[in-house]
Amino acid sequence: MRPTGHPSPDRPSRPSPLSLVLLGIGVFLLTLAPLLAWYVQPNAKRTPIDIDATTVFTGTGSYFDQGEVETVDGQALTITRKVRGDVEDSTDDRSIWEVSTTVDTKDSLPAEDPRDALQWSTERWVTDRKTNRPLHCCEESPVFDGEAYLKFPFDVEKRSYRWWDNTLGGTVPLQFKGTKKIQGYEGYRFTGSVDPVRTGTRQVPGTLVGVKAGGQVLAEEWYSNHGIELVVDRATGRIIYAAIGPKKTLRAPGGTKDEVVLLDSQKIGFDTKTQKTQVKLAKEGSDQLKTVGQTAPALAGLTGLLLAAAGVVLLVRGRKTPETASGEHSGE
Repeated sequence: MRPTGHPSPDRPSRPSPLSLVLLGIGVFLLTLAPLLAWYVQPNAKRTPIDIDATTVFTGTGSYFDQGEVETVDGQALTITRKVRGDVEDSTDDRSIWEVSTTVDTKDSLPAEDPRDALQWSTERWVTDRKTNRPLHCCEESPVFDGEAYLKFPFDVEKRSYRWWDNTLGGTVPLQFKGTKKIQGYEGYRFTGSVDPVRTGTRQVPGTLVGVKAGGQVLAEEWYSNHGIELVVDRATGRIIYAAIGPKKTLRAPGGTKDEVVLLDSQKIGFDTKTQKTQVKLAKEGSDQLKTVGQTAPALAGLTGLLLAAAGVVLLVRGRKTPETASGEHSGE
């Protein structure tokens, strides 16, 4: 005989560990997705402080040969720019880059001492790591302006930018001119030029600049640029190609025409090795930003939603199982 009487009350169901694990992971991923997109990715858009890079421009042109005391034409010219980050003085908000630029001929290029170059200059570039704007502090030299120089801001727009020209000592407006592929990688193209402008004076023999009275005179230094072309990675602001056409001349005091050509080239641009290196770095940086800002948040959100839904389903089923079992028992 079966025992009679009231059935024992159902004991409270306990959620399965699997349902809680799935629900917990799902909620975590759903929380992580907006954090990646709205916090991590914007903070990843910061100018690096540990940079150690070399870019090389090559081309042909004219320069003043001091040994020959005349301008020689059709010569190979190389511009080498070395950039190193001052990690010790940089912070979370500012990046400090030390820049050394040499202009060499085929004769001076093998020299190890930059003082043997045709021209040599040094700079200390201090910028806001988020906006790329100059920060006038920390022994910045020279005091510069503009929005772009060694790089552009992140998320480059289809508009004009003010590019700092150190030889000019001022900014040059660069116009957006569509897109261009460098080594198969597409970037935004910007162009501009510089009309002849006086940039300083230099003491030279008067006869050099057509002053027949002889003696030393303060000749006027003039600068222009036939054309500036920069191709920039849209996401990172990294310059993947650069070409310039500098011209530096001397004029007699108060003169209206160039008497001596110090340097003149229609075009000096990134060599192939520099292009490939810049494109590789641009791809890596752009992919990282895309992963953190788009791919990872989307994947985390979708995965989190699926796991959370699965956890809820298992949790609800677990609670219904005892009642179902009790109903089947009482009906026997």
